[in-house]
Amino acid sequence: MSPPPPPDAAAPPNVLAARYASSVLRELWSPHRRITAERELWTAVLEAQAGLGVPVPEGATEAYRAACDRVDLDSIRARERITRHDLAARLEEFNALAGYQAVHRGLTSRDVTENTEQMLIHRSLGVLRDKTTAVLARLAAGAAEHRDRPLAGRTHNVPAQPVTFGKRLASVAEETLLAHRRLESLLADYPLRGLKGAVGTGQDLLDLLGGDPVKVDALERRIARALGFSQTMTAVGQVYPRSLDLETISVLNLTAAGPSSLAATLRLMAGHGLVAEGAQEGQVGSSAMPHKTNMRTCERINGLGVVLKGHLTMAGGLAGGQWNEGDVSDSVVRRVIFPDAFFACDGLLEATLHVLDGLQVFPDALAAEMEAEEPFLTASGALTAAAAAGMGRQDAHRIISSYTARALAARRSGETYDWREELGNDPDFPLTPRRIREAARRTGTGRAAEQVDAVVAQVGEVIRRSPEAAAYRPEPML
Repeated sequence: MSPPPPPDAAAPPNVLAARYASSVLRELWSPHRRITAERELWTAVLEAQAGLGVPVPEGATEAYRAACDRVDLDSIRARERITRHDLAARLEEFNALAGYQAVHRGLTSRDVTENTEQMLIHRSLGVLRDKTTAVLARLAAGAAEHRDRPLAGRTHNVPAQPVTFGKRLASVAEETLLAHRRLESLLADYPLRGLKGAVGTGQDLLDLLGGDPVKVDALERRIARALGFSQTMTAVGQVYPRSLDLETISVLNLTAAGPSSLAATLRLMAGHGLVAEGAQEGQVGSSAMPHKTNMRTCERINGLGVVLKGHLTMAGGLAGGQWNEGDVSDSVVRRVIFPDAFFACDGLLEATLHVLDGLQVFPDALAAEMEAEEPFLTASGALTAAAAAGMGRQDAHRIISSYTARALAARRSGETYDWREELGNDPDFPLTPRRIREAARRTGTGRAAEQVDAVVAQVGEVIRRSPEAAAYRPEPML
């Protein structure tokens, strides 16, 4: 019988990485980058140990550092077929390249794998934070541009009251601001597991450093700083708590929420001919219907949002399930959610930037819809005016509802029915047709404009802190 092929020989591609994620995230979570990050950790620990008095062969640190980027995946796989241990194979390879056996002293496998993966998670969060800044910049610019452009606001997808398109974008921007703040907070507070050994007590490092806990603490602080972290955990076991993974995936879902809602809204608006996401030369909307230009990128955003919710379910299944000091039953789940949740969120943000950069708004169509729905959009104004004239609010609501229902039935039958004229001539209603129309003319977009201004100002503060991130341009999209 022939030996089995290497683990990834002829393996299908990761769809999230190949089709949706940007090159930055693909490189960050590539097999090559995982190995170089792991070697970065090993070398940083070796340097810190040497600085704390652990004997290190002359030239070893430089040799290991020079070997960090010399990655041969086939050679590592060949070693793993013998060791049956992936980290042991990578350690053997690194030692062979450097010509020493000086790294990994006082460490266990989880000291390397947990901290390395946290490095990648932390750096990925930074990428998504910056792309969220770019989304905020586009949303604020659109909100300001359409600050006073009225449209028929809808609740339950039914015309309700006038609003502005700028206000609609500002609402999404405000939700995305919440996500941006949570990303920044998580980045600032995200703790590194640190070097804790097999069961979390740090016994092996304590022995290596002569039983001096001060040196052990100093070693951890140096490693945290070298890897970009401000703090480490104190009393973890073999693994860090998977509730931290749940928080991470939760923040990715929060980041996706505003863009996902916007994508759904734009799809609904496009169905009424009010907006389009823009189409490039040669783009095909339907193989059967040549006239169609679908909201395919908005659909992608909504689909990736569903994928992220699936990862949230998986992360939730791990939190609170740790056995004693740790086990590996969570590894299969974590191999899926990391990096795939980052790929999905990254692809969603990239797609959102494409939509916002190419968004087309059709003012004439918006005005035509407003004109058609105007009699119904002003019904709440008539209700307020009737209550102010002394009529009980519920009685006014009941009688206005009866007239608007007749108007809707007439419109569905292709007939004309002026509900405001008929209502004003009802002896049980306190307002004349003229006063009802005056109330309608007073019905506007409320505080929409100042709400837009307030959100745009908040986004402006974010942009001022990170102008380069705000100016980011998305990569070409399939």
